[in-house]
Amino acid sequence: MRDLSYAMEVAQDQENDSIKKSINDLPIDTPVSHPLEHEWTLWYYDNNKNKDWLENLHEVYTFSTVEDFWCLFNHIKPVTSLSAGNDYSLFKKGIRPMWEDDHNKKGGRWLLNMDGRMNRNDLHDLWLNLLLFMIGESFDEFSDEICGAFVNVRKLDKISLWTANADKRNEILEIGKKLKFECLRLPQEMKVIYETHLDSQNKTGSRAKYLHVV
Repeated sequence: MRDLSYAMEVAQDQENDSIKKSINDLPIDTPVSHPLEHEWTLWYYDNNKNKDWLENLHEVYTFSTVEDFWCLFNHIKPVTSLSAGNDYSLFKKGIRPMWEDDHNKKGGRWLLNMDGRMNRNDLHDLWLNLLLFMIGESFDEFSDEICGAFVNVRKLDKISLWTANADKRNEILEIGKKLKFECLRLPQEMKVIYETHLDSQNKTGSRAKYLHVV
């Protein structure tokens, strides 16, 4: 297994400090026995008001095996411990977690807005389920449409799944159904909505218009 010691450093002294946490103690001789279909990159957004958006976006680590995923996931700060305004995102290698990336700009996202019925433990479980669903190619024949996913820690937390082409209506709807019922296992009354990145960029107020709802 490749050396992970450079990926993160301990920095948890103050509120809204970077998520960087030491993972120097990761084993370096774990055999690679379960390769993934794609390589995936974990990103972290640190809501530092003194820096611009790009400066706050940090590429943490790229992995390509099940073993590497669990080593990384088990040694970073849990999503339940992130400060408000901070994000994790996981995207296929080569895709940056931003609207402007060529892989994303024609696409959109399925979005779950957490509500009062759900707590931070639910957020942890839902985020982990989504990561495993993605890296395991569990969207089946629609997996090529998947770009990545976000968890946004806010007053009302959000989880979103980003797709490549918002014009592929049938594929988008099938992905939404799988996301809601098979991956997140949400009750029928909880809704996930699909909005294009273009609409998100041009939204007025706190919400963009949405194309689909499941």
